[in-house]
Amino acid sequence: MTTVTNGVNVQALLDAREVLKGAPEAAQFTWRASATWQNGVHSQIKVDSFFGLGEEKAHKQESVFEADHPEIFAATDKGITPIEYLIVGLASCLTAGVASVAENRGIQLRSVTSTVEGAHDIRGILGADSDVRNGYNDIKVTFNIDADASQEDIEALVAQSQKRSAVYDALANPTNVTVEVAPK
Repeated sequence: MTTVTNGVNVQALLDAREVLKGAPEAAQFTWRASATWQNGVHSQIKVDSFFGLGEEKAHKQESVFEADHPEIFAATDKGITPIEYLIVGLASCLTAGVASVAENRGIQLRSVTSTVEGAHDIRGILGADSDVRNGYNDIKVTFNIDADASQEDIEALVAQSQKRSAVYDALANPTNVTVEVAPK
């Protein structure tokens, strides 16, 4: 029997799942990102800490992202658009899920590529048509997976990844979002 090594420590994930079944309060995480306006529609976003397992935690290093709009929108194009970050999150979450599920099921991956396309009518965000929504109309994810598995097994990997994806869930189901202004 060949050992599957997709780089995912599934045993640690399964152990964590068992521990958290008995300690649901520890499973409550708060993820954070902080955006600072730079100029025009350019912002810099930093992610460095989160709350989880009952305490404040820090990532090994701070991650910094640039968000902007393309020059065709009279912007400086110093980063991807915020709506593109949404599909970046979806692509990374689903792809990581495929690797995790494959490891757990003993399927050796050779390559996994996910391509995410979001259909977006920008008339909504520009205020050109009040009947057009501001966000994506449709999102399509296409996987190209080379693995030691049948097509049916590969489709099952993707289905399980989708079922467990936090980002897919946040996009496909209503999520409560509160926006407020801190007092001066």
